[in-house]
Amino acid sequence: MRIEQDIKLDFKDVLFKPKRSKLESRRDVDLIRTFTFHNSGNEWKGVPIMASNMDGVGTFAMAKALQNEKMFTVIGKHNLVDDWKQAIGDGVNMKHISVCLGTSYIWDKEAADYHTAKQILQMYPDIKFITVDVANAYHENFGDFVEHLREQYPDKTIIAGNVVTAEMTEELIIRGADVVKVGIGPGSVCTTRTMTGVGVPQLSGIIECADAANGIGGHIIADGGCVYPGDVAKAFGAGAHFVMLGGMLAGHDESGGKIVDGKVTFYGMSSNQAMAKHGRRKDGYRGAEGKTVQIPYRGAVQNTITEILGGVRSSCTYIGAERIKDMPKCATFVRCTQQINTVFGNA
Repeated sequence: MRIEQDIKLDFKDVLFKPKRSKLESRRDVDLIRTFTFHNSGNEWKGVPIMASNMDGVGTFAMAKALQNEKMFTVIGKHNLVDDWKQAIGDGVNMKHISVCLGTSYIWDKEAADYHTAKQILQMYPDIKFITVDVANAYHENFGDFVEHLREQYPDKTIIAGNVVTAEMTEELIIRGADVVKVGIGPGSVCTTRTMTGVGVPQLSGIIECADAANGIGGHIIADGGCVYPGDVAKAFGAGAHFVMLGGMLAGHDESGGKIVDGKVTFYGMSSNQAMAKHGRRKDGYRGAEGKTVQIPYRGAVQNTITEILGGVRSSCTYIGAERIKDMPKCATFVRCTQQINTVFGNA
């Protein structure tokens, strides 16, 4: 046993220190980034904020809304081929979406998510992204599976995770991933940290993993933990190439689900509700690592998108960053004990 003595920080623990800026307006900030990916060689251009593959977030309706702002969506893995056919026919932009799968194929060669993803990629070769999503990417067989996918799809951009440390970020990139998802337990409906005691505060995890990825030509996604638009900006300032959102995009028209008394149900993908809905076994050795909550219905997601992008633009003007790409070199974080005045609540 050992204890790391250096303090690890979360979004709530820091603020940007403002600097003199030549930017005259939020309009002067360029949110578009262009990436060329290390293993696939593909290029992607857009606003590097993405919807998570969670139920109620990674929907086709969400993808249609986000693509209008050149943002990205990882589509939930439980959609059927017919759902994909309808969505593509309805105008979902294949350049701004990813198929998603887990690792069930390791144990079950007939795994539905694997074969659905395979069929979709055959039908729609313009879809260039594959996301492999698990809570714990530290299993050796996860790296083996990423390597298998790289062999099967040499021209696809592979997103893989989740991890929170430099060595596993490097491992996954070396084994074929282009983009590594960073975050264990920071999500709004994730209970991994309370159930397992595992994790690294998200800001420090981003800094460590971004540094590792940059060293070998890879990229990272800050996945989870953002509560406010300022947190999205902090993730970029810490070095994230992309930021993935779940709870911030839940509860909208595009999320699906029923509205009851002005509330919408939202749940983690390892919650009892998700496992029951998708027929996943809750064996005697497995507990739920997600929760179910009722959140206010928030209308069309465009209003929330405007707030998020406006917050990031404003952050850039405060620190003198003309582009999202410039945020890490412009960012100075100051540690704090309190970010906001809570007299009238936490918003």
